[in-house]
Amino acid sequence: MWASVTVSSLGDGMRFAALPLLAAELTSDPRRVAAVALAEQLPWLLMSLPAGVLADRLDRRRLMWTVDAGRALLVAGLAVAVAAHAVTIPLLLVAGFLLGCGQTLYNGAWSGIVPMLVAPDDLVRANARLQSGFVITETLMGAPAGAVLFGVGAALPFTADAVSFAVAAALVVTVRGEFRTGAGPGARTWRGLRRDTAEGLRGLWADVRLRRLCVASGLTSLVSGGLIAVMVLYARQALGLGGTGFALLVVAFALGGVGGAASAPRLTARLGVAHTLVLTAVGMALAAACAGAARSGWIAGVCVLGYGAANLAWTVTAVSRRQYLVPAELMGRVTMAYQMITGTGTALGTAASGALAHALGLRAPFYLGGAVLLVTAALSRRRAGRARGAEAPVRK
Repeated sequence: MWASVTVSSLGDGMRFAALPLLAAELTSDPRRVAAVALAEQLPWLLMSLPAGVLADRLDRRRLMWTVDAGRALLVAGLAVAVAAHAVTIPLLLVAGFLLGCGQTLYNGAWSGIVPMLVAPDDLVRANARLQSGFVITETLMGAPAGAVLFGVGAALPFTADAVSFAVAAALVVTVRGEFRTGAGPGARTWRGLRRDTAEGLRGLWADVRLRRLCVASGLTSLVSGGLIAVMVLYARQALGLGGTGFALLVVAFALGGVGGAASAPRLTARLGVAHTLVLTAVGMALAAACAGAARSGWIAGVCVLGYGAANLAWTVTAVSRRQYLVPAELMGRVTMAYQMITGTGTALGTAASGALAHALGLRAPFYLGGAVLLVTAALSRRRAGRARGAEAPVRK
């Protein structure tokens, strides 16, 4: 499973760098460039709840490799269109939306497999290693390679992504074991979709710790989605960097992320979950605001590195806490209800940042994002104070 995610992330990193570069070649309007990113986020709003039900009813391993096989065919078709110079912004919107649908289904299955593979006491370490591998291959290796390959031939990074999806699917097929929870009648019949969906929503809403975590995750996703959507234009127009400079900013995020993910187990053990989330939210806020004020690529790179470190430490802590709190038979539904909120936050941030950058300039999303993250940290700190002694750190 780790190898599958790592290989797939390498191809995703290439597409992550190549897709906005391709969009920026087709249009200079930040609203249209942001729309391409938004298309990949919309399925989180539309499909998260059904994806969670499927993940709890079906064999999660089979769902993962089927989705990856479908995405391999989709990205291969996109590569052909790019090579034939037939790609347009509407085509990118459709491709992005379908890839987002696949990611939603994949995440529903993946969220339930990790707790089935490792013991609860090992969740933080397992997620830290998964996130580190993901960041190294997608952001540190894949993004620069995607920018370089895009310069050689625009279709090459998309071709590599299609191959990575195919290899990832083949690796998942080789995993032995039963990954169906068999929880309740819903695991054997298609009836009761509304009941099963409502059960997942109740599972999220009933636990005050999950509610707090979900709200905080939604706000951080709002900011991160907005910053990612305008990053390529920020690098080009605000900092005067080319495609390679943009890729180096992505590399800086990855380097920070590896360190942040590695530090998460120690932080949660020493500070507890709530205070770790507060600390990393403040770190993200300061890094975002400083990036908005940066006038050189070097300073911006340091800020992006800091943002990556804080962001990945926050993510590992939040994901591990969620997996720790949710029962196995509800994991898919609760997780996808949770991710529907965070995905909606990302989509709203993506759309808002494009409009904000168009109206007030490309630095505005960084300043406003920093302010939102400071508010999130302040709210988390207040809640952490009220819950002190009630929320234990994630177990090591």
